[in-house]
Amino acid sequence: MTTTIPYTPAVEERTASLPLRLMLAPAGTAPALLDGAWWPRSRDLTAELPALTAVLDPLWGRITHVTVNPTFWPVIPRNVPVAGHVVGVGWFKAEQDPHKLLLLSYTVGRWDLLVIPPETSPTTAARLMTEAADPLGTLTASALMDDAEQRRIAEEMELSLVSVWDSEGGHGASLPTSPSPARAVIAQVPDTTRGI
Repeated sequence: MTTTIPYTPAVEERTASLPLRLMLAPAGTAPALLDGAWWPRSRDLTAELPALTAVLDPLWGRITHVTVNPTFWPVIPRNVPVAGHVVGVGWFKAEQDPHKLLLLSYTVGRWDLLVIPPETSPTTAARLMTEAADPLGTLTASALMDDAEQRRIAEEMELSLVSVWDSEGGHGASLPTSPSPARAVIAQVPDTTRGI
């Protein structure tokens, strides 16, 4: 049986105009807990997976199946049509880290990617992508996300403290100005002891 995948210009235009936000561990490095990170623009697997597989298929072999944890994916389709084939989608609630996407290729193997939430700031996402692609990394996907959240809280707390300090006359305040010192008055005081 032959399956024909219809041309979908929306997916192709989207991938051509917007860069895929993906960072992978260097090829040939020792296996780590994560093989990289992916920063999708939404939580819509049907819209996001075609662009991801278009990049990964030539690098890793045809991606045939992905699994996710449904915690952060509102809709999990059974299959997603991608360029030239269909990718099966499965989910595991208890067995799979909620911040990880597992990709399978029948001919090559398995890869684990950290999934960075779409709403993440670019600075935090860049840091997470670098950490997840580190071949010496020892943190799980959830541990990386927890670490990023702790950093975010610490940064917000620091900004809040600086803001309070500034509002109370700290950092940007100048020294208080005082009026000019009183000038001494010099005058002759009559001597009343001599009798005038």
